[in-house]
Amino acid sequence: MRIRSYAAALLMGACLGLPLAAQAASSASPAVAVAPQYDTTHVYVAVEDVDKFVASFLATFGGQSTKQVVATVTPTPSSTTSQLLQTPVGTVSLFGFKTPIPYPFGAERTGYLVTDMDVATKAAVAAGADVLVEPFPDPIGRDTVIQWPGGVNMQLYWHTTTPNYTAFETVPENRVYVSAHKVKEFVKDWVAFSHGKVVSDDAKAPGVEIGRPNDTYRRVRIESAFGKMTVLVTDGHLPWPYGREMTGYEVKNLDETLAKAKAAGVTVVAEPYTADHRKAVVVQFPGGYVAEIHSAS
Repeated sequence: MRIRSYAAALLMGACLGLPLAAQAASSASPAVAVAPQYDTTHVYVAVEDVDKFVASFLATFGGQSTKQVVATVTPTPSSTTSQLLQTPVGTVSLFGFKTPIPYPFGAERTGYLVTDMDVATKAAVAAGADVLVEPFPDPIGRDTVIQWPGGVNMQLYWHTTTPNYTAFETVPENRVYVSAHKVKEFVKDWVAFSHGKVVSDDAKAPGVEIGRPNDTYRRVRIESAFGKMTVLVTDGHLPWPYGREMTGYEVKNLDETLAKAKAAGVTVVAEPYTADHRKAVVVQFPGGYVAEIHSAS
């Protein structure tokens, strides 16, 4: 069994172009993830669009919103409305800034809850991340913004009072676009930090998934205690809206969900297609947020 496991790991490492030591590196890094339901997509909309976005998002996926507050969520002076939209298929941290947005906020795609902010920040740096915003206090805990190779920005957060969220019915996927020049480094570093595993690596994924039906591209899927991640390796020659969708939401019935979305003012920006055992569509919510939605086919 041990020989077979070693061989399997060696094969996966070869597929990724990674040494076996890199596949095992996660064991040397402290585990700081909590659970996928604490992964929130960060959505920034104009303050006048906040209520319209909330109504459309919850009408599409169900769920509820926390009470809206006005707070400073950055280390320098700013003011934004803030609320959490919790649905069975994914959570959104929604911001409607009343002031200009301080750099580099607005470019971080995701917030991940960690068990210890200082340990997590050190582990991220050790795994290959850069720290764009050093840890700072917010009204309910602490935050930092980090960047992985390939320019992938994300927030890590910690709450003073431990949150208790219901597990998702289906775990959403964080959709990350990187170049062929950085994918090896990004995957190695993220797997090490997240204690994740590569569950698939398709060098000839159907190009219809990125709006180029006559081409193929490379797609890597990773799973960890943080949740799911799909890494889309492209040359950057992407038709709109591909590359703008940060999250893919899995639903039980795409047609039913799409009907709810359209009735709530959501626009289809890439028509439904079928690939990789899923039927998918890309939509845009009021306020500009672009998302992928899919169901098993």
